[in-house]
Amino acid sequence: MKQPLISIIVPVYNTAPYLEKCLDSLVGQTYTNLEILCVDDESQDNSVEILQRYAARDMRVQVFSKKNEGVSLSRNFALERARGEYILFVDSDDWIEPETCEESLRLAEEHQADIIMWSYMREFGTHASAKIIFRGDQCFQGAQVQQKLQRRMIGLVGEELCAPENADALCPIWGKLYRADVIQKNQIRFYDIREIGTYEDGLFNLTVFGYARKVWFTEKYWSHYRKDNQSSITKQYKADLTDRWQRLFEIMDVYIASNNLGQEYRLALQNRICLSMIGLALNILAAPVSWYQRVQKIADLLNSERYKNAYQKLEIKWFPLHWKAFFLCCKCRFAWGVYGLACCMQKMIGR
Repeated sequence: MKQPLISIIVPVYNTAPYLEKCLDSLVGQTYTNLEILCVDDESQDNSVEILQRYAARDMRVQVFSKKNEGVSLSRNFALERARGEYILFVDSDDWIEPETCEESLRLAEEHQADIIMWSYMREFGTHASAKIIFRGDQCFQGAQVQQKLQRRMIGLVGEELCAPENADALCPIWGKLYRADVIQKNQIRFYDIREIGTYEDGLFNLTVFGYARKVWFTEKYWSHYRKDNQSSITKQYKADLTDRWQRLFEIMDVYIASNNLGQEYRLALQNRICLSMIGLALNILAAPVSWYQRVQKIADLLNSERYKNAYQKLEIKWFPLHWKAFFLCCKCRFAWGVYGLACCMQKMIGR
């Protein structure tokens, strides 16, 4: 019986210190019918040399180089060339457990699932912490996929706001094995990260989960997400992040309207806009301007129509006490309070 081919897509940009650990975890999989598509995005370090060394000794490793356009277009480049019946995404500074491909494929075939999902470990260098997504194995079928998973790609509603730190726990494309047909037949691709700033994974999954008929979650910790990479794009100041996230919200709004999705999706989007102030405030703190100018940037955001309207609908009652304080400041458009609490958050993150 022919074994299904799994296409592993690895975008690479300046991750030489971590790349070998990533590649070792891929070529060392217990399941061997793989193609490993590594797309270098004009790295300035010796990432390409490392890739070529692995390709020379393992024919499953394919190395491509393209001009620097960001991670989204690197993944799209690989999707155009992927031949597998299943697709797995791995970031080049992360790694996976040896049995990931074998066990996730077994579950996909056994349950005839379009997507297999699993939990992950956050790696901080000195310690690791498990990210709990769901308790125990779970199956989502039919309308459940859209009601319980797809809508989460937009945002949280109701009691889910009790844990705002988990807003995007479901969104990463890594930690999932996709049936390729769902992606390729529907021509699903990534939005250019240069257009939306971040959350390209979430928008991709928003569309994928719209087509998925069955999703199986297993409470295994097969993926390792590195949190100690200081050069990661998630740790860099982005001067135009606010504008890009407004574009992200517009894309979500159009998707909801075009697909006639319910009021719960619209509420989830309003809540995402509210919660985005956490990331935007932390980004503003990293801006190379005076503290007064930072407070003014926060005030401008809070006084914009989009944020004023969103905070009118935000249900503060669900939040834990410390988040209540932050979002009450946002709701009252008290920029100094948001700034001060964001500074506290920044110190806590840095510990």
